[in-house]
Amino acid sequence: MKLKVKSKDGKDTGDIEVSFSVIENAKGTQAVHEVVTAHRAAQRQGNASTKTVAEVKGTGKKPWRQKGTGRARVGSRRNPIWRGGGVAHGPRPRDFSKKTNRKERQLAMRKSLSARLQMGDVTIVDDLNLESHKTTGALKMLDGLSVPPGATVLLVDRADNANLRLAARNVSAVDTASGEDLNTYQVLKYDKLVFAREAFEKVEQRLKGGAVR
Repeated sequence: MKLKVKSKDGKDTGDIEVSFSVIENAKGTQAVHEVVTAHRAAQRQGNASTKTVAEVKGTGKKPWRQKGTGRARVGSRRNPIWRGGGVAHGPRPRDFSKKTNRKERQLAMRKSLSARLQMGDVTIVDDLNLESHKTTGALKMLDGLSVPPGATVLLVDRADNANLRLAARNVSAVDTASGEDLNTYQVLKYDKLVFAREAFEKVEQRLKGGAVR
């Protein structure tokens, strides 16, 4: 598959051949599901907690004798059905993370990126370097690349491109990532993906055998 390479003002500057094997069938769909589910699960803090009968404040003394009062039998003021008592079967701190292996993550990334390429949602740019960190520079570049108004955009470049990161952070619909850290969830989340040529080549290297998140 060939892709057009553009300049920051939207002019064609050449072509690039996609070096990884593009998936054109249903292969990898389950891997995408597993990897995205694992990614979202890992974002959960898992710190919801309630106090059990053993942890709530209160005496352990039996409120009244077992028989003869006409009232329901009860053994503690801390029991779950009383106000101020412990919570039965409530949430406790836990780890929601799920394990996925390297080959599964690699297949999921290749499948998701293949789908975005086929839908025409990927733009390759010579570079994403900006002269300053001002937001106007990022907006001017997006206008030159004909990004639809209101579309969410992920700009993928080197991790050390500080001007791009600072210029884009004030635009709610725009986010940034590096070619080394790009993951399957990010590939699927945004309406448009704009890659610096160098960053796209880095992703290709990862898909041909490197580590994939």
